[in-house]
Amino acid sequence: MTAHEPRPSRTVSRRFGDHAAVVAVATDPETFSSAVSRHLQVPNGLDGEAHRRARAMLDPFLDAQRVAAYTPAFVRVAQQLLEQLAGRAAFDAVSELGARYAVRAQSAWLGWPASIEDDLLQWVADNRAATRSGDRTRLAGVAVRFDAIVRARVEERMGADAPDDLTTELVRTRDAEGMPLSQEVLVSVLRNWTGGDLASLALCVGVVVAWLTEHPEHAERLAAADDAELDAVLDEILRLDDPFLANRRIATRATEVAGCPVAHEEVVALDWREANVDPARFEHPHAFDPHGNASANLVWGIGPHVCPGRPLATLQLRVLTRELLRTGSVRAAEEHGGVERETPPAGGYRRFMAALERHDA
Repeated sequence: MTAHEPRPSRTVSRRFGDHAAVVAVATDPETFSSAVSRHLQVPNGLDGEAHRRARAMLDPFLDAQRVAAYTPAFVRVAQQLLEQLAGRAAFDAVSELGARYAVRAQSAWLGWPASIEDDLLQWVADNRAATRSGDRTRLAGVAVRFDAIVRARVEERMGADAPDDLTTELVRTRDAEGMPLSQEVLVSVLRNWTGGDLASLALCVGVVVAWLTEHPEHAERLAAADDAELDAVLDEILRLDDPFLANRRIATRATEVAGCPVAHEEVVALDWREANVDPARFEHPHAFDPHGNASANLVWGIGPHVCPGRPLATLQLRVLTRELLRTGSVRAAEEHGGVERETPPAGGYRRFMAALERHDA
């Protein structure tokens, strides 16, 4: 696999939030390219045959049956973390529960050592702050630091004595032509698998914990729910308060969307959050209806660039939510710092203070 020639970074000039318009753009990759970033993004920033080949090569790593084998590891991570937090007066559901769980669960999946946990947690915090600031220099510095963490993991697996784990398997993967993946591509893939998941899973946990504190009447049923039912509920919670705000596309030709002209090479944003509560698509957009709203839910995207990591992220979130509900009752802890919403380009919560009262207390 060879790197594509990145486009110059472009500013969004138009935003689509209508559900129908978002779906139309996301499902038309020939007209709206995903190669918007100035950096190599595998597979998200690829189009056409290059994207199909990358997904065919990488999707088996994220197959639902394969990631299910990591369930016991994720359960252990969740139980150990909740045991620590249940003994405290309060904790931040985003940084102390969500981010730490994401780092430990993702490290268990990739085979990364516990010794880099603090480095990854610091990166999550710094990346969120840099993203919030919009400062390109600051964002670039954070990206360089993260790439260094990833490159170190790749280099550790270049030798004959590499550990037998998923990261080593990726390093030894060959592309469709039988060629080894370049370090640039490997770093891009691992950046996508880790960088995207760590920040987004932390935000998802914050949203889910907040919803559980507001709807305690569902706790007992959800604690006993099967996987399919719990997954449907989690997807609906995230639809109602989508932490994934938007993705960009660039027009490959002059066109029109929902009656709006779009120029050749114009960059547009797909507003997932707005589309997920579009009253033109959802009769009662803010009502909780997991099964009734499932077919139109865009939390994980739609089209050829639908989130490839959905099976893994869903499993990780399901495990943590189930263990949280089985451990105790969660409530908002306003007296310990309260709540602060995140600001664009991220959604969800910057901070959500919660308390966990054990069932056996």
